Amino acid sequence: MVKKNIAYLWGSISIFFAGLWLVLRIILEYFGLISDGNDRTTGIKDLREEYKRANYR
Repeated sequence: MVKKNIAYLWGSISIFFAGLWLVLRIILEYFGLISDGNDRTTGIKDLREEYKRANYR
């Protein structure tokens, strides 16, 4: 019983941190700090260029 609860808790924590990592990577790619080499397929580069052209202040 306790072993099953620990396994469930560990699974929940690992999924939570995987989600946080995904969000962090998307934010870093958007601002151009990292690149996965697939900018054309993800559209991140286009979004970044559009943001620069709009000249937000």
